[in-house]
Amino acid sequence: MSQDTTEFWDGKTVMVTGGSGFLGGHLVEELRTRSDGVDIFVPRSDEYDLREKADIQRAFEDSEADVVIHLAATVGGIGANRKNPGRYFYDNAVMGIELIEQARQYDVEKCTILGTICAYPEDTPVPFSEEDLYAGYPEKTNAPYGIAKKALHTQSWAYREQYDFNSIYLLPVNLYGPRDDFDLETSHVIPAIIRKCVEASERSDDSITAWGTGEPTREFLYVKDAAAGILDATERYNSSDPVNLGSGEEISIRELVETIANETEFGGEIEWDTSKPDGQPRRKLDTSRARDRFGWEASTEFRDGLRETIEWYETHRGEFDE
Repeated sequence: MSQDTTEFWDGKTVMVTGGSGFLGGHLVEELRTRSDGVDIFVPRSDEYDLREKADIQRAFEDSEADVVIHLAATVGGIGANRKNPGRYFYDNAVMGIELIEQARQYDVEKCTILGTICAYPEDTPVPFSEEDLYAGYPEKTNAPYGIAKKALHTQSWAYREQYDFNSIYLLPVNLYGPRDDFDLETSHVIPAIIRKCVEASERSDDSITAWGTGEPTREFLYVKDAAAGILDATERYNSSDPVNLGSGEEISIRELVETIANETEFGGEIEWDTSKPDGQPRRKLDTSRARDRFGWEASTEFRDGLRETIEWYETHRGEFDE
């Protein structure tokens, strides 16, 4: 731990929205390792509805936060996005916009905002560069969520211009790791396929079903690497220019599913339901800006992270049984 790292956090109160969630839990743990003198405030949803202005104001009054890290989101995989486009747009837009406005009014020193790579245009050249964020409309399946989150970048820039409000905007790629969401109704592809393979193996099923054609590519970032990147940026980055956080590695969905099947020792067939959407054809980020501006790079090899995720699920899978 560097002296600068310790000094940045010492004596500060940090509000982490979504701090009890998948990413938030890992980030809070990492933050505690960086400073013994930091006070962490997590506004839990059963006490503070961050879609309501009064609850946001109460969270600031209760915490007296110096720094805000906004991770809270209403989010899910392709199926959940298709079922809830209105909810995903409204929840994420109103929550983020009002939170940033109240952070400004309560004189917060620094606000770190998480966006999503779903905000990128559907036909963005690969690897995705931050310069192309506004070059077109997002892939329609994720557009309501992506546009709601992208609006927060515009707000970050506008508030820096008019109010000199110090906020930063980060674009993490799809995350995975221990404590992910393994509910098949809302989970993303990695936890969903892990669960399907483990359960199919136990039942001696002949096959599992995966969505789409398997042809699209995706990039995945281990959750602990993401937590470190967010904290590094909060410590050392002070610009409203958006920054990608990713591993820089691209894998097809077909190869991903086959890899998970191998790691979980599922020996059956993989059937592809081509009636289901593929989503965006390719996703791979240019991660050079994070390296150049605040010295962050992902450090976890994909298969190592995948094995840790599978091991965690197999240990805790009773929590997900119906």
